[in-house]
Amino acid sequence: MQDDELLRYSRQIMLPEFDVAGQQKLLDATVLILGMGGLGCPAAMYLAAAGVGHLIIADDDIVELTNLQRQIAHGQSSLGQPKVTSALQTLRELNPQVRVTPLQQRLDEAALDDLLPGVTLALDACDNFTTRFALNAACVRHGVPLVSGAAIRMEGQVAVFDSRADDSPCYQCLYRLGDDEQATCSRNGVMSPVVGIVGAVQAMEAIKVISGVGTPLTGRLLLLDARDMRWREMRLPRDPQCPTCSQRSG
Repeated sequence: MQDDELLRYSRQIMLPEFDVAGQQKLLDATVLILGMGGLGCPAAMYLAAAGVGHLIIADDDIVELTNLQRQIAHGQSSLGQPKVTSALQTLRELNPQVRVTPLQQRLDEAALDDLLPGVTLALDACDNFTTRFALNAACVRHGVPLVSGAAIRMEGQVAVFDSRADDSPCYQCLYRLGDDEQATCSRNGVMSPVVGIVGAVQAMEAIKVISGVGTPLTGRLLLLDARDMRWREMRLPRDPQCPTCSQRSG
């Protein structure tokens, strides 16, 4: 680690449980973030600022005026740009030492199978169940931890699915194919800071999983009710009949 890196990350390196070893794990990590919207923007920005060595950001959309209320990596000058191009500029400004690979595409099963063998952790910040299920299945196949987040109206949720742990559920233990595809921000609305809160929690969970510091939300679902600013936690058991993870070893 270079002197300028020690200085840049000094405030987290001084945490005894994190230290230089934890920072080095971040620098050596590659994180795939699906979605550069309301969740992916703050998650990517915090992970870049914290020093994750390589971020792969994927999104096939362009920046629209309605995005600017909550998607904080994009600004007025980004209108009409691909979201990954806009986010790339923001992340480089935050931390030029972080390598960022932008993918302007919706990743399918084949693309995910190509990417995940080189990924330390995946972060689900997308807005459709089809991609969520595809990412979950790929993470199970390749043994890659998955940090999942969602937000709508004034509610949010975060969970960690880690197929390396024998008792960890996967995303499909919680949701089923065919669940409500109409539950989107564009149809139901969302309060701006809610996605920021959830995205920041996703970044924190990713850092914990990568560095081995603290207890991640594996097997737990954290629920936010921002209207009353209350958090609830639910246990998530592994479904022995889950079509995605029930056949994995362990």
